[in-house]
Amino acid sequence: MNRLNHIAFIMDGNGRWGKKKGKGRNFGHIEGVNTVKKIVDSSIDLNIPYISFYVFSSENWKRPKKEISFLFRLIKNYFLKEIKNIIQQKIRINILGETKKLSKDIKLILKKTTSLTKKNKKISVNLAINYGSKKELIRAFKKTKKNFNIKNFESNLFTNNMPNPDILIRTGGHQRLSNFMLWQLAYTELFFLKKLWPDFTKQDLIKIIAKYKKCKRNFGGV
Repeated sequence: MNRLNHIAFIMDGNGRWGKKKGKGRNFGHIEGVNTVKKIVDSSIDLNIPYISFYVFSSENWKRPKKEISFLFRLIKNYFLKEIKNIIQQKIRINILGETKKLSKDIKLILKKTTSLTKKNKKISVNLAINYGSKKELIRAFKKTKKNFNIKNFESNLFTNNMPNPDILIRTGGHQRLSNFMLWQLAYTELFFLKKLWPDFTKQDLIKIIAKYKKCKRNFGGV
């Protein structure tokens, strides 16, 4: 039976879900955050040590400014409201991505959250914000100047000291990686669902884990 250490999520379909409900894209993003909370709780119940969410890609800056502003207000308000619960649940929050471009208030709340939760060990929740895997790889190449090998290179990735994902789950019907963890997903089992992210449930997660545990993982062998 395959050991499970890390699940990564591409949470596609929030905007489409909101429009489908006749309430707009922002309503879908709100429900998407609620689904994240449910999946974090489910992952704790299932004893999964690491989970990663693709929150905002480096390409998402191409979206309408009003939608971008709403997304970052949502992130800020989530942490302001939930920080006590996050600490009580012993959740560690890690940020993957280039935070320099973010506004001061967002950088401050992210820095505060990661600092307050850095000693928590129940589960590590990685939030990829202003993240692009191609830029991450270039950054790591530039930092790995001496003794260039895989171990040293990986120490300069945002996921340093974390296991690579065993499972990637993408909702929303598209079957692509969208510049997410291109290095880390080399031997990851990929699961693509037509279901939109706000409709994703604990039962969906359990079914995927059951399929994963039956997979034969050769890692290049036989």
